[in-house]
Amino acid sequence: MDQAKHNSISLLITDDQSHTLYSERFKASYHSTRGAMSESQHVFIQNGLQYVVDTLGLKEISILEVGFGTGLNAFTTYLFAKEKGLKINYHTIEAYPLSHSETTKLNYTNDFSGQDKSVFNQMHQLGWNSKGLITDSFVLTKHLCLIEHFVSEEKFHLIYFDAFSPSEQPDLWTEAIFSNMHHVLNQQGVLVTYCAQGQMKRYLKKVGFKVQALPGALGKREMTRALKLAEN
Repeated sequence: MDQAKHNSISLLITDDQSHTLYSERFKASYHSTRGAMSESQHVFIQNGLQYVVDTLGLKEISILEVGFGTGLNAFTTYLFAKEKGLKINYHTIEAYPLSHSETTKLNYTNDFSGQDKSVFNQMHQLGWNSKGLITDSFVLTKHLCLIEHFVSEEKFHLIYFDAFSPSEQPDLWTEAIFSNMHHVLNQQGVLVTYCAQGQMKRYLKKVGFKVQALPGALGKREMTRALKLAEN
């Protein structure tokens, strides 16, 4: 296979009519083909951000995302935060950024205002390894690096763990990675992921998380929420 084909990205329409992308490199789609927007709302907003707001009562929340990808989770977070009057400090990690031509085809903003479209565009236009004020209440910092190399002195209330699956990127679902995730969370911090793999849950428990199995998005049997207990 030539290099261009190996790195190719194709556009897919998921069952809820929102777009996702398919990566030839990883032989995987960026979101559930049963509904990209629906999956983001269920896994990361409803069972992550909404949960943190309800349980910790916070109005200012720091979030770390593993896998910026299409920017969908950042955008749904912005929409939720705007509705609820939250301030968001959002850090995101990506090792293989999408091109401008790939992100401009996405239809996530079709049903939203011109201001919301502008926010989504700003999220993608912000340079890597840069920090930007996207709105008065949404600060975005983009890290261009492998998750294995991510180091942060900052602590987070919530982690969106949205890497490609363990079968496609096994190096991202290791005990060492989850130990670092545990370390960069505040006490009572939360990690959410669409994944429900048994080995992953064993790693989470081993490094100090309480693991909750929740109903998955769009008919998927399970997803995972992990609550930080204490530093080892």
